[in-house]
Amino acid sequence: MTAKAGAAGYIDGWNAGLANAVRALGEPGFPAALEQALTQLVSFEMMNGFAYAPGGKAFDLDNARIIGDRLTIVDQYLDGAYILDPFHDAVRSGREGLLVMRRLAPDRFTETEYYRRHYQATGILDEVGFILRLRHADAVLSLSRIGDVPAFSKRDIARLESAAPLVQALGERHWFERFGPPAGDEKPAPEISHPLLSKRELEIVTLILKGHSSFSIAATLGLSPNTVKVHRRQAYAKLTISSQAELFHLFLNRR
Repeated sequence: MTAKAGAAGYIDGWNAGLANAVRALGEPGFPAALEQALTQLVSFEMMNGFAYAPGGKAFDLDNARIIGDRLTIVDQYLDGAYILDPFHDAVRSGREGLLVMRRLAPDRFTETEYYRRHYQATGILDEVGFILRLRHADAVLSLSRIGDVPAFSKRDIARLESAAPLVQALGERHWFERFGPPAGDEKPAPEISHPLLSKRELEIVTLILKGHSSFSIAATLGLSPNTVKVHRRQAYAKLTISSQAELFHLFLNRR
């Protein structure tokens, strides 16, 4: 097969998949049709999505075809772990375009308890996401590589970045009115708070939980690394803990 023929085959598959997705707009089969279309661009094991309401809570957008441990990937995530997710922070900060986890994650992200529980435990190796701006929430539709596979390549990312405006338009057309936070859900949005900690100490322990090193925290908050270390020691002493894992268990495991 010539290079030209190979390229044409990839475009033909993408166009045919898009046509099926457009036909399914507004129907229950749309997410699966869109997922099938995207497989013509890059390989991945799972497409799923979460919505983030203005009040701070996360909701299920599209998790009907989860691969693997639903308890961790969906239930525990929605129960509060999402507040440590770089995608959640990116959406809340107004970022646009394709989200690429390895570009967004803090410098010590892979050393966090959140990463160990959500990524290592479930086998999720790499993740990218399309931002959807809906009537009642902002959402991310994610594609994940799972298991013994390579991370998304530069070519994969380039293809998805090129397709992102179209995927976003289709996703927003489908979910804009269809998604709404469930009625009668009175449970408050999760937050990292503690009566013993000062505002600055809470800022620092939150960034620690998200995977920032002392140098990254210092740059984020406009402090010196030594000042960050002092605040961290004080916070750990007040909480009678000595590790980031204990910090995670203190704030996230109690939900």
